[in-house]
Amino acid sequence: MIITRTPLRISLGGGGTDLPSYYRQRGGRLVSAAINRYVYISINPTFTDDYLLKYSTIERVADIADIDHDILRTALGLHRIPSGVEIVSMADIPAGTGLGSSGSFTVGLLRALYAHRHEAVLTDALAAQACAIEIDHLKEPVGKQDQYIAAYGGLTSFEFHPDDRVDARRLAVTVDTMGDLEEHLLLFFTGYSRAASAMLADQDRKSAEADEAMLANLDRTKALGDEISAALLAGDTAAFGELMHEHWEAKRARTSGMSNADIDRYYDTARAAGALGGKVVGAGAGGFLMVYAPEPNRVRRAMRAEGLGELRFRFDHLGSTVLTAG
Repeated sequence: MIITRTPLRISLGGGGTDLPSYYRQRGGRLVSAAINRYVYISINPTFTDDYLLKYSTIERVADIADIDHDILRTALGLHRIPSGVEIVSMADIPAGTGLGSSGSFTVGLLRALYAHRHEAVLTDALAAQACAIEIDHLKEPVGKQDQYIAAYGGLTSFEFHPDDRVDARRLAVTVDTMGDLEEHLLLFFTGYSRAASAMLADQDRKSAEADEAMLANLDRTKALGDEISAALLAGDTAAFGELMHEHWEAKRARTSGMSNADIDRYYDTARAAGALGGKVVGAGAGGFLMVYAPEPNRVRRAMRAEGLGELRFRFDHLGSTVLTAG
């Protein structure tokens, strides 16, 4: 049996500039972090002439073309995987929570398929192929952040070039800064969000049409991502928290569906309890609210009073890995 483990992520700054409709015009930059919550993919031979697929449902089909799951069907077809396999996916956190689960699933699946074929794959190629499946083959209006941070792991800065090249650079923060972030960055679940593709469709369309307001918003978001990176490299986590607030204001202005009355109330409550700033992680309208809190327990009490559960986490530094290879 082959089992892969692929991290989920939190976006720290510049998110949204990784969509092709934007970066192919102006270039995109962002900083993202992998966390120790994972998607697991296992592949096992079945000695039968079909494909047994287990995720949120179960499929048993004789032909790849008959697979309902878009990513599984596309990946198995591209890799020409013969029948007689069972593929099972599990995750620490359900999909639809804004932590990049679709990208992590695709990267983890591809990592498993390469291991199944006893082939090596470079990290950059793994991320690029995952992006090709979701963006080029399936035509989803999503960006490249989730696939790249899932493949690379760590606290990583990415630059997306107009010619589709991607540069990845591990952000050289100190051990003290890393520990500060793990202690003071808090995640609270606000409820399930809509699919990222649905939330990002408006941004994708307006960017492709060169809408001036959308492009200006994303230009500012990219600049804020650079400022956030600089603050983290300098160890100035207070400035990072304050920049997160400005980043959230820019993100909220991008589209009317980014927030709602409940999320606005949760965010205001966290700020009143001392959080310097925060943002909804992912496409918006639900999922996890992330805040930077100098006094974490004050914010935890305030969020508990709102009925929100917390997801404790640390950073993952390995990216997508093969845990076992049969």
